[in-house]
Amino acid sequence: MNTKKKILIVEDERLNIKILLEALKAEYKTLVAINGEEGLGRALSKPDLILLDIMMPGIDGYEVCRRLKADEQTKDIPVIFITAMSDVGYEKKGLELGAVDYIIKPISPPIVQARVKHHLERENYRKHLEIQVKELQDAMSKIKTLSGLLPICANCKKIRDDKGYWNQIEEYIQSHSEADFTHSICPDCAKKLYPEIHVR
Repeated sequence: MNTKKKILIVEDERLNIKILLEALKAEYKTLVAINGEEGLGRALSKPDLILLDIMMPGIDGYEVCRRLKADEQTKDIPVIFITAMSDVGYEKKGLELGAVDYIIKPISPPIVQARVKHHLERENYRKHLEIQVKELQDAMSKIKTLSGLLPICANCKKIRDDKGYWNQIEEYIQSHSEADFTHSICPDCAKKLYPEIHVR
């Protein structure tokens, strides 16, 4: 089973594509798109990270990033811009559009490797945290369900649910929590129901 992370490279210069492929192929599965439109199409395959050039024929990297972040299917994919434009204003614009990082050309393979590894680790942590938050919310929801006022019959001890139906107390608790039941008889009930055995 291939467990390598998938990196999408969106770049129009062949030399840069070759450098990036050489830097990443040992650790990652790589995909290449040579313009923005092709990059948007390949992004639908849900790569784990996108390396995105800014200056390309057709739509530029900024517009590609804007569309990626506006699409529910691709908005969470980390994007790293790779560009020759070193002015801080360009970097600021890229980060404001939702990119996680900005690498200046000429491409340094060790820098690319380090940045890619760092942002993949961050994304793994984000996903792990998201799962934990959901599990906590589910647990809190269950606790909340059983912590409010429960309408209970004073005689038979059945509980009324949200739909107005009356349930045995164990059925109600089982359906609103992960608790399970085993039945026994307490000393008071044993004395009342089986006095002859209780006396012995």
